This record gives sequence, C-alpha cells and structure tokens, in this order.
Amino acid sequence: MSDSMQMDVEFVKAENIKELANLASNIWHEYWPVLLSQEQIDYMVENFQSENAIETQIADENYTYYFIKYNRENAGYFGISDKGEYLFLSKLYISRNFRHKGIGTKAFEEIKRLSSGKNIRLTVNKHNLNSIAAYEKWGFTTIDSVVTDIGNGFVMDDYIMEYGC
Repeated sequence: MSDSMQMDVEFVKAENIKELANLASNIWHEYWPVLLSQEQIDYMVENFQSENAIETQIADENYTYYFIKYNRENAGYFGISDKGEYLFLSKLYISRNFRHKGIGTKAFEEIKRLSSGKNIRLTVNKHNLNSIAAYEKWGFTTIDSVVTDIGNGFVMDDYIMEYGC
C-alpha cells in the first residue's frame, strides 16, 4: 500500500455511551430507510441502540462496544458478546462517508483477534445484500434463517451466519 493510501484505523473501547448511541442513531437513520420503515427504525434504535439499551447490554448481557476510528474520527462501531461457545457479533456499522474504504475489513480483523479463536456468529437482515456479500467475502456461511418478533408489531427477518476460526 502506498503512503497516500495508508489507513489510520483504530479500535477504542466505548466508554462514552451517549456518544456511541448518537453515532448509532445517525448511522441507522441514514442506512436503514431502504429496507425498513421509519417507525421500525425508530423503534429499533430506541430498544437496541439507545443509551439505556446499550448500558443494559453492557451490564446484563456481557456486551463490549468499540468505536471504529478512521484518522481519529468516529467512522463506525461494533458490539460483541462472548456467548461461551462462540463470539456474537451483534453490531458492525460504518458511517456513509467511510464505507468502501476497507474499514469494515479492518474491523473484522480486530473482531477475529478479539474472538480468541472462537467461531463468530451474527444475524443479518435477509434483504441487506451488501452486508451479506461482505460477510461471505470474509468467509461467513449461512447456517440458519430466523424471524424474530421484537415487539410493537415488528420482526427481524434474518440469516444467522457463522465464521469458523
């Protein structure tokens, strides 16, 4: 890689939950409207990506969140949870201005390092073709298909994918 193409990507454990929740809300509201209704996006952000939801996930569900920094700017974030037999990759989101720069691949390399050799599982919306393609490129395979009722009349229609370390 030439010097002009060097990426300064780093991963910083998220301590400022308010900053993380704001970043999550911004990414969700710009990314998901092509696949989900505004009502479902708002509901999911409030229930899974808000300050309170993230604090609960960290305290009660063994989640750890990381900011993905690109040249010291918040480019995205990921959330992982050790489920014993595997590492669950709950969230991996990159802001619009930072996509298609290889940052997601760098994040996945870090997630693999953090997995300590365990398999990595995730759920991905069945219609999120760009993310599915990226996960397949990284070596994930689809192991199941699930529809999960998340309340308020909404469901998550997902594939479960796994990466074998």
